[in-house]
Amino acid sequence: MDLDLARNESSDSKDMLLAIGGVALVVFGAGLILTHPFVRRYIGQAGLGGLVAAAVPDLERYLKLKSM
Repeated sequence: MDLDLARNESSDSKDMLLAIGGVALVVFGAGLILTHPFVRRYIGQAGLGGLVAAAVPDLERYLKLKSM
């Protein structure tokens, strides 16, 4: 019984480590994208709200294609 508990704790630790690693990769990737001069210039002109508004049609199109 103690062996099952140890395996479950090990599995939980591994899952948490993978989740934290995934979040770290997302933050790192976003940082790399945001350091590009073209992206910084676009965000400076359009603002964050403009960037989101520009992405909405693409997101809707993706969701429509995904549901097919």
